[in-house]
Amino acid sequence: MATTDEQLPPKPKRPATVKGARRAGLRAPLVEVVVPVYNEQAALERSIRRLHSFLQENLPWAWRIVIADNASSDGTLEVANRLSRELDRTHVLHLDQKGRGRALRAAWSVSPAEVLCYMDVDLSTDLRALLPLLAGIVSGHCEVAIGSRLAPGARIVRSRKRELISRAYNRILRLTLRVGFSDAQCGFKAIRADAARKLLPQVRDEEWFFDTELLVLAERHGMRIGEVAVDWVEDPDTRVDIVPTALDDLRGVLRLRLATPLARFLLIGALSTIAYALLYVLLAARIDDGGADALALAITALANTQANRRFTFQLHGRRRLARQYAAGGVIYLLTLGLSLGALGVLHGVYRQPPLWLEVASLVAASALATGTRYVRLRSSAFAPPRTSSPVSDLASELG
Repeated sequence: MATTDEQLPPKPKRPATVKGARRAGLRAPLVEVVVPVYNEQAALERSIRRLHSFLQENLPWAWRIVIADNASSDGTLEVANRLSRELDRTHVLHLDQKGRGRALRAAWSVSPAEVLCYMDVDLSTDLRALLPLLAGIVSGHCEVAIGSRLAPGARIVRSRKRELISRAYNRILRLTLRVGFSDAQCGFKAIRADAARKLLPQVRDEEWFFDTELLVLAERHGMRIGEVAVDWVEDPDTRVDIVPTALDDLRGVLRLRLATPLARFLLIGALSTIAYALLYVLLAARIDDGGADALALAITALANTQANRRFTFQLHGRRRLARQYAAGGVIYLLTLGLSLGALGVLHGVYRQPPLWLEVASLVAASALATGTRYVRLRSSAFAPPRTSSPVSDLASELG
């Protein structure tokens, strides 16, 4: 449950007039800088005062700082509350649970700002990159902006271990998720408020993978992501446990990779094919080849239909259950015809074909039926029921 130390101001209908702007009457968006913290009693005051001074001297837009304390067990919250009393435009948001993603979600969800930004409390990223980061969003050039330690022109100081892990992780993102951004985890990002409101309900992670998931979803929605090369110096007192965090991130990558129905269908199909081959090998030692094929295929077809129903198309309950299994039965008969045909051809060529060749032929026949299986399941048995009438469909097409 998130609580604030004071009532947050209502969201302005228009961008606020900049106080002390370089040009009189200049109107600009309200910028909110969120600093997530957990047990940062020692470093918090120094960092927030430095950030506050920088914003006061350099930012040409109205701004505010939000210290998002997520379940600190030391004196962090007390320091944060004192800073909010001593420094103008500084606020505190307290959460009872840990998680950087959880803190950012809570802060951004109630923010009155038009541009939302966050940075790590250690201020490892040189603050001089903040204006270029925000400028792309304020100008309308992009919806999301990120600081990148891997972009041309970036200068970084960090251990070889962190360098290797960071580069390997971002390389994995490009290979598996086909992302276009270069650095997913630099704690220095900004996003337009309307883009955040669209993306936040879709982000599932509450920890360190929050950044990556947000960026991947932004790309999938066609949002533009701007990058700013940053100067970055590693904090030797970092709270990040690199290896467990990297493993959690890899699990997140796998989840996003399987986020589409087609990806889940292909994974289930691959597992079903492996099970089919293993069952055939076990059954062929006891019954004839045709019987082993039919039985192995029947078992895996039932499991495949249920798995696709539950995971690929995420359907529950008994609605349209008979129709869905009937469609699975049609696909079973098609695949059985292909596999028995493959066995027939094989036995016509070899009097006693080797077992590995039989298995290879059956796997090839199953793979041939995979495309038909997906189209059939998606277009008929697992398609959402129609709720509109032909008249409304015609009106929709005309209008």
